[in-house]
Amino acid sequence: MKTIILCGGTGTRLKEETEFKPKPMVMIGNKPILWHIMKIYAAAGFNEFILALGYKADYIKDFFLNQKAFVTDFTLQTKDHHITYHLENRKEIDDFKITFVDTGVDTLPGERILLCRDYLPKKDTYFMVTYGDGVINLDVKDLVAFHKKQKTIGTITGVNPITKFGIPRVGDNNIVTEFVEKPILKGWVNAGFMIFDKRFFDYINPGELEHAALKRLAAKKQLSLYKHDKFWYCMDTYKEVSVLNEMWLSDTPPWKVW
Repeated sequence: MKTIILCGGTGTRLKEETEFKPKPMVMIGNKPILWHIMKIYAAAGFNEFILALGYKADYIKDFFLNQKAFVTDFTLQTKDHHITYHLENRKEIDDFKITFVDTGVDTLPGERILLCRDYLPKKDTYFMVTYGDGVINLDVKDLVAFHKKQKTIGTITGVNPITKFGIPRVGDNNIVTEFVEKPILKGWVNAGFMIFDKRFFDYINPGELEHAALKRLAAKKQLSLYKHDKFWYCMDTYKEVSVLNEMWLSDTPPWKVW
């Protein structure tokens, strides 16, 4: 089963980083967040990806095309550009199979998914979709099993979000009794780790967000929610980049399931 990762947006809320690179290539530790997302799927045995590219697409292509040089010692003969890789000293090399699809700079996510349709194997009934800016300690195999059991066209992963603000608690006479810093809110939001069967393409129209298609599925009672009450973190601001880097330097990064 292949996973489509939406990598084409401009990431305007993270301008400190995305002025020079696409958002999925923002570094967490010494690897882009896109790599971390792919490792989450690969840990569950799903190592085939379709990257829906757009803004600064060449940056992502260059990273993976040259990854062998980044993780391996090598000798370069500048006269003829002959390279000898010293594989006996190589660091870990990932086992990813990646299809790069340039879906355009201004294309909305729903249409990006449509443009990847022809790269899904005909034999595959299901495919997964996620965004290039969030990490999670998700059991992907369990998500897949849940989706198959539900027999709906689509399944999204629901998480309880953590608010970025302090929430006041109010007692009698509207007196604030305390502030709760960044509590976990009740209710579910779409964490962006989704799975569909190919009927989903019938619900997507060109030139629109993917949310419109999800709403159409919900109206037909064809969308399930897989509840994930553990770790999830989305990277939208430079502060959140810093938080993820601090987590990565800890002894047990919460999304490191590999």
